[in-house]
Amino acid sequence: MIDPKKVAPFTIHPQARIGHVHLKVADLQRSLRFYSEVLGFEVTQRYGEGAVFLSAGGYHHHIALNTWDSLGGSPPPPGTTGLYHTAILYPTRAALANALRRVLAAEIPLQGAADHGVSESIYLLDPDDNGVELYCDKPEKVWPLTADGKLAMTTGRLDLHRLLSEAPPGTELDSGPRDL
Repeated sequence: MIDPKKVAPFTIHPQARIGHVHLKVADLQRSLRFYSEVLGFEVTQRYGEGAVFLSAGGYHHHIALNTWDSLGGSPPPPGTTGLYHTAILYPTRAALANALRRVLAAEIPLQGAADHGVSESIYLLDPDDNGVELYCDKPEKVWPLTADGKLAMTTGRLDLHRLLSEAPPGTELDSGPRDL
């Protein structure tokens, strides 16, 4: 346990970012199909038979998958601690809409969708029941604020039909649920 009396106050550098997530999975090929074929991440490196590294845009890796301690394993039971979800930030609402189309075409059930005031999010589970959030930020100028100027995030309804209508032309898919 950290003793707050022994730790000096500190604020992380404002340009620090979460660089990547490394997930333990039960079946590497099954998870690879989800992250590469459905979400579109590209394989940058395989590490033997037990790990693979994936990226968007040529970075060394944003997501790593491994079976080193989890081959054939099961998800943690409810009520235990661990990662709630991995959040994948899309640069535009149209890119998020395209991702939603691919998820629906793959018949992956949605766990939820929300307008948080600062962002719009879609929630689902990967093949190992790891939570995944697909989202895009709204412009800062429209973020909700309290009367005293503090951030006031919300959880409201996200109109998925309207979001899908903003997907770029040519991204239509012939499969998947017709009604949300």
